[in-house]
Order: sequence, then structure tokens, then C-alpha cells
Amino acid sequence: MAMYDLVKSGTEPGIIAYFENEPIGWCALSSRDNYPALERSRILKKVDEQKVWSIACFFISKNYRKQGISTELLKFAIDYCKKKGAEIVEGYPVEPKNDKMPAVFAWTGIASAYLKAGFTEIVRRSETRPIMRFYIK
Repeated sequence: MAMYDLVKSGTEPGIIAYFENEPIGWCALSSRDNYPALERSRILKKVDEQKVWSIACFFISKNYRKQGISTELLKFAIDYCKKKGAEIVEGYPVEPKNDKMPAVFAWTGIASAYLKAGFTEIVRRSETRPIMRFYIK
């Protein structure tokens, strides 16, 4: 489903980070059921049958990268999901082998930001792609 169609349907596709009224970041999140591509992935397929909300992607404006915006977006994502009734928030970050990973490959987030936001690794089916969860109390 295209973003326009998703928004027009009434679905809220994510959250936006602002700095002084300027959008500087984006985090796409929804019930995992809204992301069928995850289930088609051998690496990101379901861990179990628990109902989860998924954080599918991030974008941070170039001038605001490496300043903790991803971690803050993750914290807001947890709050957002909690308000929607979620009990588990799941993410699919990358864990780069070195600091020279191009930003284009970080669109699902970086594992260290998830750890700082309180997520824990649940399973790893690929050397650089952990599946991480935050359990809402």
C-alpha cells in the first residue's frame, strides 16, 4: 500500500521528530500485520505468535545524525505503541561491523540506539541483523 493510501485510510504510519518546528526525523511503526514483507523475509520472519508492533524504518535528516535522535524516536515510539494498546514493540536494526557503514544501510536503525532505548535482543538469524524487543509493562 502506498503511503498516500495508508494515510488516507486513517492509519497513522509513524511518528515525526521536530526541532524548532522543522521535521528532522521519521519512524515508521505499526502492528506487524501491516508489514507483510517482514514475514516473507527469512531473517525477519516472526519469532513467535505474540502480537507485536513493528518499527519498520527510520530517517534522520543529515544535519541531525549521530546526536541521539534515533534513541529519542525509539522512546517516543514505545510511548506511542503503549497508547495504542501494544504490549511488545519489535525492531529490526542493523549492527554494523564498523563505523563506516553508509547511512543508506541504516534505514532500519542501529542496534546500539535500540539498546539505549531499553530494547533487548531476542533472536539473530543473520550476523548483522538482530531482532530486538521492548516489553511494555
